[in-house]
Amino acid sequence: MEAFFASIAAFIWDWPMVILLLGTHIYLTVRLRFPQRYIGKAIRLSVRRDKASSGDISNFSALATSLAATIGTGNIVGVATAVTLGGPGAVFWCWITGVFGIATKYSEGLLAVKYRVRTADGQMLGGPMYALERGLNMKWLAVLFCAFTAVAAFGIGNTVQSNSISMLLNETWGISRYITGALIAGMVAAVILFGLKGIARVCSWLVPFMAVFYVLGCLVILGLNAQYLAETVSLIFRAAFTPQAAGGGFLGATVMMAARYGIARGLFSNESGMGSAPIVAAAAQTRNPVRQALVSASGTFWDTVVICALTGLVLVSSVIANPAIDHNQGAALTKAAFDQIPVAGPFILSLGILTFAFSTILGWSYYAEKSIEYLGGRRAIRVYRIFWVAAIFAGAVVNLKMVWDIADSMNALMALPNLVSLVLLSGVLVRETRKYLWSGRLDDSDTDEIPTLDERKTFKNG
Repeated sequence: MEAFFASIAAFIWDWPMVILLLGTHIYLTVRLRFPQRYIGKAIRLSVRRDKASSGDISNFSALATSLAATIGTGNIVGVATAVTLGGPGAVFWCWITGVFGIATKYSEGLLAVKYRVRTADGQMLGGPMYALERGLNMKWLAVLFCAFTAVAAFGIGNTVQSNSISMLLNETWGISRYITGALIAGMVAAVILFGLKGIARVCSWLVPFMAVFYVLGCLVILGLNAQYLAETVSLIFRAAFTPQAAGGGFLGATVMMAARYGIARGLFSNESGMGSAPIVAAAAQTRNPVRQALVSASGTFWDTVVICALTGLVLVSSVIANPAIDHNQGAALTKAAFDQIPVAGPFILSLGILTFAFSTILGWSYYAEKSIEYLGGRRAIRVYRIFWVAAIFAGAVVNLKMVWDIADSMNALMALPNLVSLVLLSGVLVRETRKYLWSGRLDDSDTDEIPTLDERKTFKNG
């Protein structure tokens, strides 16, 4: 079974999926006239509360929740794996994927707000499933998206994250994996009982803390390796385009290997095109779809363009400074890089992985909850929460090699319906962007009435 699912995951995440996702990134970048140039405006909007708007949580809380789910162990060990398999050039391709992914994340956020609905008690619901149902009349594809998301969430967003935390604490501090599993399950249960606002409140505090703490650790290492930074940047760019031996402690890697692993890791890390982040973006307080689209786009900037790039610079410069470092395994390379910081290095790495993994569990719990609510209604959420908390404990104490492979496959499958909505509704994306962004009317309020979802799950008022 492990071999079967490993081969499925390897096939799905090979060149076909890489080309499909990256192709969508480039297509939307060109069609929307490079929305990346508005990233400064997007960052400013993300920290400014939009009072003249409707929604459940602030746009910063929505961004923090999506970042909580996006910034995970993939930003640390995942980048290291790309470097070990694809060489230093993989860092460049990971970074460039994030740059183009900004356009896709912008598009997802726009459609999420454009096609969101309101429940009878006033809560906002949205995401690719509503864009597919309301925008394209493809409810069957919306159902598939939610089914894939619900399954994938128990992998990437649950069991594998608790497993990473329990293994880390057990190997570093000798803490029993059963104790860790029980503690994580209890903490998550306490948070998700309060619903989206509880998750958003914790993420709004946790995400800035964990990101700043980890970034400071990276900057300290780059300071220690300062004399090698120019060589590091040069090596990353050379290895991205030339097949020659990389040198500096690295074995040579082909351009194809660097591109494949760098692009795949970048796509997997920032989740642009996967369709997860727009589920929470739909609940944001925003006066028009484009404002929240810009805020959502800033998430990919922070995740890949900043954090993954810093991780890549740290790893490559560490190998150049210490050629004897074991760079054949991602985890070993990451540990060796942070061990350069006296005493505090292992603590910084441990806290980074712990907070990144825990926040991912919280963010994905909301994605899974809304997908299951779409499939089975509010009552299904109660059952889901029991299974979600139980799976956290199970993930902490068992071997999850096969679960990782199943999760990888489900992540790719949930991306496919989302990509359909992005491409087929690209005309809507252009029209809304022209209306609010290109014409300089970002402060205007959307006058379209948000339809209400009644008890029979049918739409009123549109």
